[in-house]
Amino acid sequence: MPTDSEQVRDQQRDTWDRFSAGWKKWDDDVVQWLAPFGEAMIGHAGLKPDSHVLDVAAGTGEPGLTAAAMVPAGSVTVTDLSEKMLMVAREKAAAAGLENVRTQVSEAAALPFDDGRFDAVLCRFGFMLFPDVDEAVREIARTAKPGGRIVAAVWGDPARNDWATTIMGIMNRHVQLPPQPPEAPGLFRCAAPGLMLKSFVDAGLTDVSEETLSVDMVQESPERFWEFMTDVAAAAVSGLAQADSGTRDLIRTQVLEAARTHERDGAIRLSSTATIVVGTV
Repeated sequence: MPTDSEQVRDQQRDTWDRFSAGWKKWDDDVVQWLAPFGEAMIGHAGLKPDSHVLDVAAGTGEPGLTAAAMVPAGSVTVTDLSEKMLMVAREKAAAAGLENVRTQVSEAAALPFDDGRFDAVLCRFGFMLFPDVDEAVREIARTAKPGGRIVAAVWGDPARNDWATTIMGIMNRHVQLPPQPPEAPGLFRCAAPGLMLKSFVDAGLTDVSEETLSVDMVQESPERFWEFMTDVAAAAVSGLAQADSGTRDLIRTQVLEAARTHERDGAIRLSSTATIVVGTV
């Protein structure tokens, strides 16, 4: 019988496989939105032209593909649970002429790599969704060389992440979603200040620090925001699936109204705030 962790892993693999088409469709938007977080992570990674980099739970390839352009004499290995997401990453690498990128289907708690293989390991918005955060930190650290940098980004305070709470807050008013324990995988599971810092320290990492970074998700209209979120956000799609057609229409109307309150300079601008966590093996 599968363990709880195996059930979470299999469920997430199925989810990301199903949503890979939406992520491919909106890839330009996602890349532009999340680029500052990836750039901040890479800035802490201490990359050199010959560095070997691991990007864990990278989905369609970022920030690993950006890092690959910075290590022409090195390599980047991009991993994810979903083969279909990695197919998109491979297409993007080929289109960019990045010949130093390889992909590997794997879960964060059981990486198929030798100890001390990588100069830096990146994980952008993956830890919140892993079955066991501490186990994943230890496994990721195992794959880094002594002196190698581990850099992660996790979503921060929900109150500073309007991109998610705008739609999910309204959804929760109309759809009875099953309650989730605080330790269950989810967007804001790692949002508590110091939580990831402690996990890094407990894993034996040194020079551990964290910083907060905020940027705006920018969409040209409320309608485009709705379309984006209902193509890429599994929680939103799951909630809508439990609503009848009238309730779905009501949710959409209220989300569009809420999004309009975030209009500035001719666009919809929704806050997105993350914690960048850094440690040294």
